[in-house]
Amino acid sequence: MGIFECRTRESSPKRRKICKNSMKTEIDTSSRVLGSKGLIRKHEFVRIIIQCLLSLGFAKSASCLESESGISCKSKEFEVIESEILNSKWDECIKFLNGIKELSDETRSSALFLVIRQYIMECLSHGDDSTALAFLQKRVSALKLGTEKVHNLALDMLIYKDTSFIETNGDVYELRKKLLVELENLLPPPITLPEKRLEHLVETTVSSQIDSCLYHNVSGAVSIYEDHCCGRDQIPNETLQILTAHENEVWFVQFSYSGEYLASSSRDCTAIIWKVVDDGKFTVKHALQSHQKAISFVAWSPDDTMLLTCGNVEVVKLWDVETGVCKRTFGDHGFIVSSCAWFPDSKKLVCGSSDPEKGICMWDCEGNELRAWRGARMPKVLDLAVTSDGNHLITVFSDKDIRVLNVVTNAEHVISEEHPITSLSVSADGKFFIVNLNSQEIHLWDVEGKWRKPLKYTGHKQNQYVIRSCFGGFNSSFIASGSENSEVYIWNRREPEPIAILSGHLMTVNSVSWNPKNPHMLASASDDHTVRVWGPAKSKADKALVNESF
Repeated sequence: MGIFECRTRESSPKRRKICKNSMKTEIDTSSRVLGSKGLIRKHEFVRIIIQCLLSLGFAKSASCLESESGISCKSKEFEVIESEILNSKWDECIKFLNGIKELSDETRSSALFLVIRQYIMECLSHGDDSTALAFLQKRVSALKLGTEKVHNLALDMLIYKDTSFIETNGDVYELRKKLLVELENLLPPPITLPEKRLEHLVETTVSSQIDSCLYHNVSGAVSIYEDHCCGRDQIPNETLQILTAHENEVWFVQFSYSGEYLASSSRDCTAIIWKVVDDGKFTVKHALQSHQKAISFVAWSPDDTMLLTCGNVEVVKLWDVETGVCKRTFGDHGFIVSSCAWFPDSKKLVCGSSDPEKGICMWDCEGNELRAWRGARMPKVLDLAVTSDGNHLITVFSDKDIRVLNVVTNAEHVISEEHPITSLSVSADGKFFIVNLNSQEIHLWDVEGKWRKPLKYTGHKQNQYVIRSCFGGFNSSFIASGSENSEVYIWNRREPEPIAILSGHLMTVNSVSWNPKNPHMLASASDDHTVRVWGPAKSKADKALVNESF
């Protein structure tokens, strides 16, 4: 049957008769299957296609498919329920719902409640209080609705007794249509279809393909014309620029939250703020010179207006990003700083000390101590981080232990590792964290403490030095880490072995940072005095433009 013939019949008075006759073929087609494995029933497939056409607004096309296939989007059961409700056959509708054997007791009770409520409210709107009350008293108990639902019906009667149900809620026909929508969402397949079933099936398949794609690193829609599979060019794998402004080993590197800046710190006692310009190149914005010792750590405020620098066995300094001016110094020369972090409001910061007597201090930006964790039982702090919601303070102490403290409730749990921990990094969503161990493993833990065992990543080299790793890429799907063998390693979070190894540095790679706004940009800091910026492979013409700068 062609589309033109279908449309002719649709406008014909015989339309209903044709559809009724064609419905008889559903039994014949129901046994047919589709697909090479024979797993898809043809009549179910056609039915959800019709539903999809209707949801997309293609009502005529849906009607044609129903007529040509002999398959209706609505099941025969639901067509009966719809007819009885629209024609005020309430007793028949209740009897029919009670007769559907496939319904669970809970679903049947909920469906009956919706129908009975509509009937009672319509009675009240017509002033027929006695009929509504008699129905509630004599028949509802026999339907086994449950005490709570009966109480709700009685409450509805009291609410609408002195008001016009129709005037308050709209036209009777529209209210009945609304009831049918509620029932459609309540009743199970095959009586009704779950909403947007075809879209859900396709989206589930696409999501599964994305989840199995080791290199997926983009947001948004993907093509469904073919099975989804990204290539290695979706992750950083080639040097785009080498930053050479430091005069000694570069120990730490971190992108700002906006991805517009990069900060690096070095054994040369300086920290540099780099500006990411429009073409993806980096230029020096400020060289921060005030520390007397090597700078081992930096931390961006979440609003990107301030930067903290931690001197190695020295003080913490707060810098204005726009002007490059040092605004404040925290602690004194007796405060041996190991790491620092910001709370999400950019108004509070926390610093940890490797001196047990100093512990952990929380300050505001004016230098006022707000809170402290110290005392005889407080071990030395090696590293710390704050989750993006500000609720958890995660600390590495006594070499092998991790304390996760809820700063709101003071609840805490401790995770003990078998080998010394050198660094800590938290995911952007604040749900996970990773730690580098000198056993040449990276462990991934959940912040809530539900996991008994971590996910483990191996392949990089780490025995002697502090090596730092990070989350990155689209949806923090990847982990990157430095290595003592002068290479950068990248893992997909679902795989224990690296999916990429980046070569270029000449000495140990101490730290890595993934641009939070550009999932294809990664930076690494090395003992070879350089910072390398990595990105997807470029064409041969583009490669010729990659030059060392600064």
